[in-house]
Amino acid sequence: MSEIVDLEHVRLTQRPLLVCDVDDVVLEFLLPFEGYLTSLGHRLVQRSYRLHGNILSTLDDRPLADDVVSQLILDFFAAQETWQTPFGDAVHTLKRLGEQADIVFLTAMPPRFTEIRRRLLDSLDLTFPLLATERPKGPVIRSMHGDRQLPVAFIDDMVHNHHSVAEHVPECLLVHLMPQTEMHKHAPKPGPNVLQASDWRDVERHLLVHFSQQE
Repeated sequence: MSEIVDLEHVRLTQRPLLVCDVDDVVLEFLLPFEGYLTSLGHRLVQRSYRLHGNILSTLDDRPLADDVVSQLILDFFAAQETWQTPFGDAVHTLKRLGEQADIVFLTAMPPRFTEIRRRLLDSLDLTFPLLATERPKGPVIRSMHGDRQLPVAFIDDMVHNHHSVAEHVPECLLVHLMPQTEMHKHAPKPGPNVLQASDWRDVERHLLVHFSQQE
């Protein structure tokens, strides 16, 4: 993958580092995406943990082609300001955590949508640095955190991202957070090295304990 992740604007201090995914962690994704699909005459069936194969046309109830689904996801990213809203108590919790740690948003999406997502997060007063990339998250966090002897934590709803971070940043606290939808019931379970959080209050509790280990 030739994409280069630009870390130039990320300025870390001598505080713990929290790297946080965005979709279905900070911003609702699945529910507004379902509404977006309905507005276009499509229907999402939550019978497995994937979008491809589960989006049907309301005209004939047949699954849309994979390339059409991929384009719908990109179109939704372009329209996200109209549809996406905060997930749970993410906004207030992150602002509290930002008083104790450096926070960086690491969102899995094509970089060309960075400006749109930046505006949306800024409108919620979530002005922490943002990185949008389709690269594996582990190497990105390794490059960002380096060899700093400070606590580092990662929040994501996707198990494969936790596997990537565990491989490249083994000292990182891994916190799994996701919505409680029918589709998410089909999601792979995080391994024993990943903390399962039920909501943002639970996330905050885990992180404050981890950050208190700062030397």
